[in-house]
Amino acid sequence: MKLDRHDLALLRALQRNARASLQELSAEVGLSSSPCWARIKRMEEAGVIEGYTIKVNAELVGVPDQLIVQLTLDSHSEDALEAFGRQLEAIPEVLEAYLVSGDYDYVLRLAVKGTRDYERLLREQLYKIPGIRHSKSSFVLRRLKSGNLAL
Repeated sequence: MKLDRHDLALLRALQRNARASLQELSAEVGLSSSPCWARIKRMEEAGVIEGYTIKVNAELVGVPDQLIVQLTLDSHSEDALEAFGRQLEAIPEVLEAYLVSGDYDYVLRLAVKGTRDYERLLREQLYKIPGIRHSKSSFVLRRLKSGNLAL
């Protein structure tokens, strides 16, 4: 899908405030409401806009600590990768999971209540997944940057 300057302006506006009214969006991008709505629907249908979310303060909901976990698997077969991915999806503490190149196969971002909660997660869930050969964990001390795509 080819995006023009109005589409990109709409995406930037929605990234800043996904709850903006159609009138606010229209005024910001210089289009009337109808074409603005049509562009948003077109981008949703094409998969450019994947959904609308909220940001949750992890500390205020009881999971203040985040970790970056790097994992290496024993097998790299398609079946092993698929099975591993399915098992990661079932663990609510796993916020993001990436299959990556380099020394490790996966990089995960997790949210936990603290070190004891992370130990529980390792013993009861993560290390019960077959095929993990090696892992390396790092607690996030401070988030320096978080954002959306630069459009």
